[in-house]
Amino acid sequence: MKTSTTGRARNGPDTDADDAPTAAADSPAAAPASRRRPPKRLILPALNAASIVAGISIWWILALNGFQFPTPPEVVATATELWRDGTLQEDILASLGRVLAGFLLGSAAAIPIGFLMGWYTVGRGLFEPWIQFFRTIPPLALLPLVLVLMGIGETPKIFVIFLAAFLACVISTYQGVVGVDKTLINAARVLGARDGMIFVRVVVPASTPFILVGMRVGLGSAWATLVAAELLAAQAGLGYRMQQAQYYYDIATIFVGIVAIGVLGLLMDRLLLLAESKLTGWQERR
Repeated sequence: MKTSTTGRARNGPDTDADDAPTAAADSPAAAPASRRRPPKRLILPALNAASIVAGISIWWILALNGFQFPTPPEVVATATELWRDGTLQEDILASLGRVLAGFLLGSAAAIPIGFLMGWYTVGRGLFEPWIQFFRTIPPLALLPLVLVLMGIGETPKIFVIFLAAFLACVISTYQGVVGVDKTLINAARVLGARDGMIFVRVVVPASTPFILVGMRVGLGSAWATLVAAELLAAQAGLGYRMQQAQYYYDIATIFVGIVAIGVLGLLMDRLLLLAESKLTGWQERR
């Protein structure tokens, strides 16, 4: 009797131990976290949509409770009216052309100068004092001088946008070059690579994330500079239209300009993020 009981006592825990993993595996609580939670690529758009809806709702509530805001339907109606008579398209094209011209020229000039500053001591010594000097001067502070020297055409507007984008991108590119891990450079030299090969195969890829971040910052600076530039000596553009609406206390038109600038800037920023994901696929991400 004792032997039988002891045998059953010994067998009991073994049997339970064998069955426990199976029961745990079949339990919904033991399912992997990836099966219980929706993927991140679905969570982020859902949060974005919820944030947009919440922001519009707050705007609507404020407009209905005494704040001097037009309601979202009023802004949509004004935008529709401006679109039908062609005013909104003209302003968008004018502003977008200025931003693209200044931003692309500024980025194209900033990237090679940033590389020269970061890779060559001579380049850093020649360019850095002037870069730091102009960084402390807002591009808009130069606008009166630029208007006097370049006239009231498109050139001064594009120039100040170029300067804003250039200063943001060149510093980021420079930081990307000087921040490259020295271990990678030394390893490439040990393997027999020369400076040109190290620059192309190590420094440029490692600096690409910094360059794209600088371009994103420069894009925001370009839009901010554009609106102020269009307040002076412009005949078309979103900033110009907002200024004209101010004279007539047309707040709905001002909101149309604000929303248009925000949407265009957001779309351009998303394009840069897409380029970043394609060009820096090797980089670890959270």
